[in-house]
Amino acid sequence: MIGLGFVSVLACCGTRSMVVLIPDPDGNVGQVVVANEGGKQVLTEANQSVEATGRNKAPSDVTTLSTEEIRATFSEALAAQPPPPAKFILYFQRDSDELTGESKAVLPKIIQTIRERRSTDIVISGHTDRVGSMEYNYKLSLERAQVICRILADSGADPANITVTSHGEGNPLIKTADNVAEPRNRRVEVVIK
Repeated sequence: MIGLGFVSVLACCGTRSMVVLIPDPDGNVGQVVVANEGGKQVLTEANQSVEATGRNKAPSDVTTLSTEEIRATFSEALAAQPPPPAKFILYFQRDSDELTGESKAVLPKIIQTIRERRSTDIVISGHTDRVGSMEYNYKLSLERAQVICRILADSGADPANITVTSHGEGNPLIKTADNVAEPRNRRVEVVIK
């Protein structure tokens, strides 16, 4: 289960359960609360663990496992996890659906990633800076996302596996005032699962 920056792994042997907090693929660690009628423990640091042996007995004291212990105990569960999504950001010329030269050079890597993963879940999200009206920017960000969708489809990605969204100026990487040109906000984000 992935969420709140953590992965928890649960192993059960009869009535004995172990919960281990491991970092997400980006290295972030959230927290896990292990609670039953007997009490609770909160895991907040990487590789912390507790055991629970019944509904009425409080979870054990928190211990920290080594990476080797986690691998040895949970190797099958860890191997079954899907790879984290691959994320790419492509930038565009001002007031245009034309990619920058640097971003054109990233396209082969995106196409290669789709092929290697045999991805059936690709999300393309278009964005703009805050120059122009909200309506115009919504349409421009949609055009940008559609351009990338066509490029990927022409390169072999199944259009049925692609979701295209438009955020306009509503989800900037860099917050700016209205009518401020910001090249890093003129982008399309491609997420490949």
